[in-house]
Amino acid sequence: MRIVPALIVAVALAAAGPAGAKTLRWSSQGDAVTLDPHAQNEGFTNFFLDNIYETLVTRGKELKVEPLLATSWSLVNPTTMRFKLRPNVKFQEGEPFTADDVVFTIQRALEDTSNFKPYLAGVKAARKVDDLTVDIVTDGPAPVLVPQLTEVRIMSKSWCVKHNVTKPQDFKNKEETYASRHANGTGEYVLKSREADVRTVLALNPGWWDKPEGNVDEIVYTPIKSDSTRLAALLSGEIDFVLDPPPQDIPRLKQDPNLKVLEGMENRTIFLGMDQYRDELLYSDVKGRNPFKDLRVRKAFQMAIDLNAIKAQVMRGLSVPTAVMYAPQVDGYPRELDVVKAPDREGAKKLMAEAGYPQGFEITLDCPNNRYVNDEKICVAIAGMLAQINVKVRVAALPRAQYFPKIQNYDTSFYMLGWGVPTFDSQYALQSLVRTVIPKTADGDYNFGHYSNAKVDEDIDKLKTEIDPKKRAALALEASRIHQQEVGHLPLHFQVIPWVMRSNVSAVHRADNKLTIKWVKIS
Repeated sequence: MRIVPALIVAVALAAAGPAGAKTLRWSSQGDAVTLDPHAQNEGFTNFFLDNIYETLVTRGKELKVEPLLATSWSLVNPTTMRFKLRPNVKFQEGEPFTADDVVFTIQRALEDTSNFKPYLAGVKAARKVDDLTVDIVTDGPAPVLVPQLTEVRIMSKSWCVKHNVTKPQDFKNKEETYASRHANGTGEYVLKSREADVRTVLALNPGWWDKPEGNVDEIVYTPIKSDSTRLAALLSGEIDFVLDPPPQDIPRLKQDPNLKVLEGMENRTIFLGMDQYRDELLYSDVKGRNPFKDLRVRKAFQMAIDLNAIKAQVMRGLSVPTAVMYAPQVDGYPRELDVVKAPDREGAKKLMAEAGYPQGFEITLDCPNNRYVNDEKICVAIAGMLAQINVKVRVAALPRAQYFPKIQNYDTSFYMLGWGVPTFDSQYALQSLVRTVIPKTADGDYNFGHYSNAKVDEDIDKLKTEIDPKKRAALALEASRIHQQEVGHLPLHFQVIPWVMRSNVSAVHRADNKLTIKWVKIS
């Protein structure tokens, strides 16, 4: 790897100042896409906002659900969960935290412009019992309600009313609001300054209700898209932590005594989606029909892609090839279906010919270029593999801030997506990615290819209210089996996430790939 001299990155990082024992200067390839905590369900954005906003419940170092703004919870009846709220908590601008804020937040996160409905699946309403007690009412038994709430960040009702942001930002239609640029949570850090895609600074919240475990009192985040520039900044000491070092450099970084590398498999699946809905594909030379509606074409694409070659050549060993849509850490993981087959390009050509495409066709593969590890490189490699069965793939790579609105508006025929499972339950993945789309609901809200099967829908709908773990696993397995047989998506791999940091930095690496800064210590 060519290392860019530190002088080159100095301009981008000039405002970061000298290293300080309590200032964490860190970087990744892209930025949070919004500061509105209910506008865009995107992993990096969510965990970045966890520094400012808090949830009723959270996950600890071992990923077990723990109290946060709620101190306890209990079932009142099969469809009502009661939450006791933490007293003496204030938002960063001084408003007291009460049940009114929780009720408001639940309503806000259920609005049409919200991207967080999967975390409130089955929720009908939130009701105030008293200032520090809230009931959340569901359509039926809600076995994953509490884990879902780890991702619903609480906002101040009065602040939202004051700034006319009672509804979430309409992110996919590029709306800008006060909440997309400003923040007011109950968390450990407050927003000090924000220049999107350039630099964001957070400062310790002097009125935070809890005590920090770490010693970081200032966070300076600088997105740096270039892998080489990002590492140059780390090696020169201008930043302390890189969330996403390039896989090819990990062996060398491990040998540097000034650095520390932490790694582990993330509960995130990288996959490709295909438009199985339109009668004619977008961005293709096929007119009057849709090749992806033909199972033989979808199978041919699957047979042409060499997942182990992607692991070896693109990911440098830092991926786990998979045949399923959610990872082993997730309850309901269909282990018996996770069998990766060797590529069969001659068999794929035969299927393409049988489907009426002996000469292949042209198609555009939409791909982010700053969201997942080596995302654009993976798409380019796949384009080369599909070329061997005469499919001409144009890779259209975009930064995440432009990419997600594009695919969320279904402006795609063939796309890459990565899906983590913060609930650690199969329902979240199946309902969001595989269930038939029902607009303005959690059902199929990320099913951009409109895969649809009535039996799969039936299993997923049962999963929403089934409380028996064995029955839940059986439903998830059946839905996954049908989806796999129909090649509803093209799973690629589970990400293996390495973090690299200065040797004087300690952090907790979890399977959800969240850098929790309240646990970071700098010596």
